[in-house]
Amino acid sequence: MSNAKLILSKESIKNSELWENAGIELPKFDHDKMSTLTKENPTWVHFGAGNIFRGFIAMLQQELLNNKRVTGGIVAVEGYDYEIIDKIYAPHDDLSLLVIMKPDGSLEKKVVGSIGESLACDYSRGQDWNRLKDIFSNPALQIASFTITEKGYSVKNLFKEDITDGLEHPVSIIAKVTSLAYVRYKNGQLPIAFVSMDNCSKNGEKLHDAMETIAKKWTENGLVDKGFLQYINDDKKVSFPWSMIDKITPRPSQSVKDTLGENGFYSTEIICTSKNTYIAPFVNVEGPQYLVIEDDFPNGRMALEEAGVFLTNRETVERVEKMKVCTCLNPLHTSLAVFGCLLGYNLIADEMKDQTLKKLVEKIGYDEGMPVVVDPGILKPEDFIKEVLEVRLPNPYIPDTPQRIASDTSQKVGIRFGETIKAYRDRVDLDTKNLKYIPLVIAGWCRYLMGIADDGNAMELSPDPLLDELNKYVANIKLGTIEQLGDTLKPILMDEEIFGVDLYVIGLGEKIEGYFTEMISGTGAVRSTLEKYLECR
Repeated sequence: MSNAKLILSKESIKNSELWENAGIELPKFDHDKMSTLTKENPTWVHFGAGNIFRGFIAMLQQELLNNKRVTGGIVAVEGYDYEIIDKIYAPHDDLSLLVIMKPDGSLEKKVVGSIGESLACDYSRGQDWNRLKDIFSNPALQIASFTITEKGYSVKNLFKEDITDGLEHPVSIIAKVTSLAYVRYKNGQLPIAFVSMDNCSKNGEKLHDAMETIAKKWTENGLVDKGFLQYINDDKKVSFPWSMIDKITPRPSQSVKDTLGENGFYSTEIICTSKNTYIAPFVNVEGPQYLVIEDDFPNGRMALEEAGVFLTNRETVERVEKMKVCTCLNPLHTSLAVFGCLLGYNLIADEMKDQTLKKLVEKIGYDEGMPVVVDPGILKPEDFIKEVLEVRLPNPYIPDTPQRIASDTSQKVGIRFGETIKAYRDRVDLDTKNLKYIPLVIAGWCRYLMGIADDGNAMELSPDPLLDELNKYVANIKLGTIEQLGDTLKPILMDEEIFGVDLYVIGLGEKIEGYFTEMISGTGAVRSTLEKYLECR
């Protein structure tokens, strides 16, 4: 244990012995030189400066810098929550501390030093906005990547300003990026890859469609040249590769903060911004990580495969993404989220010690999910799900909560369960009526929407855009009721916008109603229903 106080700054990391004595790995390159070269010839800009970026994506470039495969770093850009730049990046010279939380409780610590510049993406911050225009004018720029959450790609409710004045004064992040793409177009139709790394299906397509929507509006309003739309759609100049990303990066942990402080690292203040972002100078993460990207870069790219990224074709990306999102990870997470909230758990890892819940996710993954998985060829589904169930979810040092994962469930169940249900419908060798555990989770979610835990006490529900609408269908149901449900659940279970299918047409609606009826028979009924169908009694 070191007695020295370690403060995260570019001057401090020059004292390598101090950091190494504290067991913290430093970048193996000259940080000042990297920053200078990044500003002179930026090759990679990343939008979304939060935890997944610092804890995963920035470390890919760091590995290439360490191995002298590149000379410049990444430009970190935040287009939504500027306090991230002002309170975390700027005070610490764009440095972070990566803390990998291992299942044995040990912490692997590395200084993240690959960020050469950080900027707020807002026209009202003139210096930063002009700097971004300069960057997008530079022929050296190869990649603009994104972790802006799935909501960031929505153009359903475009700001009026984005349509009428979005070229000069954009409000939404997509309008800002499209405005910067126009700068690149005006400077010689320079090539670039816009790479969404967000955790959503067909993310590259979502990014393209959002930017194209705005470009069309601007063309109609005479704000941009007609050639701009052609540029956006010319895949020889502008590409939108699909990707799949996977790494659990929870909110900063108080226990990690305390441990770091005991070991002499003092840049640990956890802040919650006015936009409800939890962030700190350190970022705590799990060890396993996967990034698969469609290899389509019109202006070239750095050797990302040497940092562990899988570069492949679109079909393979889609198969990997479906494997993760529809069967081997995300459905298991949602199952644990729903029942974890109902049964009073506050940590995913603790749920994996509950033999009933552990058996539930094993049944959903192995028994019901794996039959519809198409082997992507680059990752073995059997190995992936084994790691999820035996290493990742049970890791007691990952402070991930069912309450966090339960957020926006109405936006997730169509992908996480609906795709498997549709595969059972469409396959001649499978029958939706044989599904037992996925319908059990859907019934559990309907029970969750009542806002009453299994012990009968009120339970706070996680944010969800459909929460008010869905809650009203179940709000008047009381535990212990003996009346028939009637059509209470029908508006939910018939909603193809939620599940991708009408669950009654598919033959599952009545089964879900039956499970739900058992779960509302009294206090403790959720637990007893799970035990009954998982044969744990």
